[in-house]
Amino acid sequence: MKLKARLLEAAEIERALRRIAHEIVEKNKGAEELALVGVHTRGIPLAERLSSLIERFEGVRPAVGVLDITLYRDDLSEIAVQPKVRETRIPFDITNKPLVLVDDVLYTGRTARAALDALVDLGRPQRIYFAVLVDRGHRELPIRADFVGKNLPTSRQEVVKVKLNEVDGEDGVELWQR
Repeated sequence: MKLKARLLEAAEIERALRRIAHEIVEKNKGAEELALVGVHTRGIPLAERLSSLIERFEGVRPAVGVLDITLYRDDLSEIAVQPKVRETRIPFDITNKPLVLVDDVLYTGRTARAALDALVDLGRPQRIYFAVLVDRGHRELPIRADFVGKNLPTSRQEVVKVKLNEVDGEDGVELWQR
């Protein structure tokens, strides 16, 4: 693969997350009872960052959970013979709670569908919002994000790579050509 462009720098990611945090609070009419659930891997630090930003604005820090969707994927047999199952840790009851599901990139919608399946196995939330840093299009399922940091139209031959300091040692969004 070949790097085509660096699409977002650290400051632009921070700006997008601040906007998303404000939109979440506005749509939810505050932060009371609100919780965020980050999808492994990069959805987790994004959820933590959003929770911190919401606390800064509202004085209330939403709880953050961690969701592994490995066993809910519809392509499990294609990704690995022995897929790596990671931790799901949601230290709060999701029943009747407004949740924000957080991921880095929305593409076909299949990851979001798997995450929704995993969440409803844990309880019945009052409402599930979906927040992503990047929406790159090409949906295969009727899924959309409620909160989007950046819409980046791409071709199917391109790959969007999100890098976050907590995972990758730097913040940025890159576009790669297959």
